[in-house]
Amino acid sequence: MLHFMTEGKRVRLVNRIPEQFPDVYADENRVIQIVYNLLHNAVKFTNEGEIAIRGVVKDGRAHIAITDTGIGMDEDTLRYIFEPYEQGDPGKTMVEGGFGLGLSISKQLVELHGGTLKVSSVPGQGSKFVFSLQISDSAAAQEESKTGVLKSIADAGSVLAVASEAGSISGQQPRQENQSDPSRILVVDDDPVNLKVIYNILSSEGFDITAVSSGSEALSMLDTKEWDLVISDVMMPNMSGYELARSIRKRYPITELPILLLTARNRPEDIANGFLSGANDYVTKPADALELRSRVHALTEVRKSVRDRLRMEAAWLQAQIQPHFLFNTLNAVTALSEIDLGKMRDLIDELGNFLRNKFQFQYKDELAPVEDELNIVRSYLYIEQVRYDDRLRVAWEIGECKDLKIPLLTIQPLVENAIKHGIMKRSRGGNIVIRISHFDTYAEISVEDDGVGMDEARLQQILDRKPDSKSGVGLINTDRRLKRYFGKGLQFESIPGVGTKVFFIVHKKK
Repeated sequence: MLHFMTEGKRVRLVNRIPEQFPDVYADENRVIQIVYNLLHNAVKFTNEGEIAIRGVVKDGRAHIAITDTGIGMDEDTLRYIFEPYEQGDPGKTMVEGGFGLGLSISKQLVELHGGTLKVSSVPGQGSKFVFSLQISDSAAAQEESKTGVLKSIADAGSVLAVASEAGSISGQQPRQENQSDPSRILVVDDDPVNLKVIYNILSSEGFDITAVSSGSEALSMLDTKEWDLVISDVMMPNMSGYELARSIRKRYPITELPILLLTARNRPEDIANGFLSGANDYVTKPADALELRSRVHALTEVRKSVRDRLRMEAAWLQAQIQPHFLFNTLNAVTALSEIDLGKMRDLIDELGNFLRNKFQFQYKDELAPVEDELNIVRSYLYIEQVRYDDRLRVAWEIGECKDLKIPLLTIQPLVENAIKHGIMKRSRGGNIVIRISHFDTYAEISVEDDGVGMDEARLQQILDRKPDSKSGVGLINTDRRLKRYFGKGLQFESIPGVGTKVFFIVHKKK
């Protein structure tokens, strides 16, 4: 896992632990964490030379030493090096300093094992960290040569080196996704080394990969566009992978945004906690490249099937003409034929425009100019105003919007819903406003009515995206398609007896 940090440096990583070194009595995951933190610190502050790990038995205990030929530390630095959030002078290194928690955590973990962690250093010559652990005296201790802690550290680089080869893993050729619509993966880890490892493993697969270093950054990124998979480390400061998964599940069901957790802890209770937090799957670290690729492909295929269902659903909605709407329109045509032929011809023309614009299937998988959508809305409203006469009053506040693009049939369903379930629930009818408000980087498109409004229970049902006989799949499908393109879906404001506002955000082209 640390080999990638040595790129561009003349540094050798050397394992000098004897092959027959005795087993120790310790928490395996915590020993990995201790050794990783100490080696990570050595790599961070060593620009050339050697970093080595050694092991000796002394006074009945195992002593593990990690030495480097880095910048070293003076006496003042040594006094506070194990304090949390302290670190060496970043000005003396070629890399930025971090939070400095690794050494403090390692010291506490060693002491919890009943051992000690000590350091010696000479400025300009390097540092030496030594920690002790209890030797296992169990005669029944099993040989752990394949999964032993220290050997896993020595071998980790070989697995990752294979992952970075431009070829195959175990003979498997890299699989290329559809480049016109690659799966979007958000990777979350506070360690840049882990981020690079995951990127190298998955980059040849044709995924669109974005990496962030914290859970809060990940939640912000969710608002920018639709994602097909979130890969998150479990052990992160401020917000753990479990907490991130719970936050994501408050916004997305398990099929709409899969989550893959990466963890060094593989006890049953740890895995159970991951699934209870909302994860779809998990991979233990150090990650095996082939396993990670396989699980990522499985989860993105699940997400793709959901996305395809939404596309088919949208196409079905686009092709659908509700019988009562068509019957009512034809009845209006019949009535006008006896009293106003000019108005009858106008109504027939608008019905033709409505059908022609509604069946623009060339836009079904991409964004369409907002003016095309507004043409559908205008035709629809003209037809409905002929039917309802002065009970339906419409106001337009749209301004200049020629550069805006949106998924087709996103405004018209909102207008139809406002008329059917808002305004026309009152005998006197009401007003509807179609508004496009412009801001620096985005526009807000809203449909507002002064109809019957909704109570909290009804509003929550819609916010939870649960279809029923009133809203069907139209609003839910519109919401999901908007999320795919703009990161956020429909938003609702409603007061019973006052009216309802439904709106969504459209990002402007830079």
